[in-house]
Amino acid sequence: MIFSSYKTRFIISIVASILIYSCQKKDKIALLTHENNTVSYAMKPSADTLPKLSDSYIKAKQNQIDNFFIHHWKNDFENVSFLIAKNGQIIYEKYEGFADKEHNILNSPETPLHIASVSKVLTATAILKLIDAKKISLNDKLTTYFEGFPYPDVTIKTLLNHRSGIRKYSYFTDDKKIWDKSKTMTDKDILNIIMTKNISLEYKTDTHFSYCNTNFVLLALVIEKVTGLKYRDAMKQIIFEPLDMKDTFVFDEETPKEKATPSYKGNYVKYAFDFLDAIYGDKNIYSTPRDLLKFDLARNSTNFLSKNLLEKVFTGYSYESKGIKNYGLGIRIREWETGQKLFYHNGWWHGNTSSYITLRKENAVIIALSNKFTHKTYQLKNLSVLFGDYPFKFNDSIKE
Repeated sequence: MIFSSYKTRFIISIVASILIYSCQKKDKIALLTHENNTVSYAMKPSADTLPKLSDSYIKAKQNQIDNFFIHHWKNDFENVSFLIAKNGQIIYEKYEGFADKEHNILNSPETPLHIASVSKVLTATAILKLIDAKKISLNDKLTTYFEGFPYPDVTIKTLLNHRSGIRKYSYFTDDKKIWDKSKTMTDKDILNIIMTKNISLEYKTDTHFSYCNTNFVLLALVIEKVTGLKYRDAMKQIIFEPLDMKDTFVFDEETPKEKATPSYKGNYVKYAFDFLDAIYGDKNIYSTPRDLLKFDLARNSTNFLSKNLLEKVFTGYSYESKGIKNYGLGIRIREWETGQKLFYHNGWWHGNTSSYITLRKENAVIIALSNKFTHKTYQLKNLSVLFGDYPFKFNDSIKE
């Protein structure tokens, strides 16, 4: 059949339109990728030049830390991945216990452990990079991203600083009428429940602080919406690969269960997977202290964020109640009348406990991860006195 020139031009026009739309869609998903496939808003390794520590300084700190470790954890802390560094130089690290007791596999520097709520710091970091690149705004409302979202005043900011007023998903998903626990739940399921099951706010948005995992599930979904990528791939593109965090990954509903390092109760009874184990953003990043050191260096480098946004990250937002504890944008804060501040985040999920303490003024970081349940991970704050004027009692923590 011979087509008329008109029909031929019409068909060419349709094909061209399809190709242009396809290219535009790919460009939207790629979001300004460079030739090396690194997005323009990706983290960059620290380029800062930090002073080299003297051998005598390192030795003195090692002795103090070892004394703390032996007296604090010697008898009953069998699983730990533990690292302390200053100026990017590792002063002390120790890897103890089993990564997998059933198969007699020991923890090592390359063993990725579940970092629990320390994952929130990484999720927040990806969001902050998107804000800094003007892909999103700190004051954007969630209704901008999810049509029909029922809480009109909730913003990116109130998710980051836990002032959204949204209920914890572990509470409303425990209702059999809302969710069948025989089914693995995903982040999108949580959003769908919020939008269809008439889940009321716990309190009016931005009236006070209430720590809530749902906030960071929603932030993970924002990352997916804006980048066009699964959270695991977006985190790989924005943080893990640019910083050479080779032993870090996100566990989600598509990840083989055998990839996850097991976690244990205090008596080494292994935790089984449950219906909440595929939810990410608030948790479900596996990493190592060495990888988290690379992350910490990049987060504290001069090329991390613009000055104005950086100040907002490390500012407290909740002063309704008196006390030293506060929360910034994805980071916990302790602030004293002296003006001294401690920035940190702890985590717990099943048998996994974690502590990330970043001493920004002193260029030091303290990291501990455990896949066998213990509260002692959270006492690492006492070690901050070895590097700065923090009101903790280091000597008391090493007494028999």
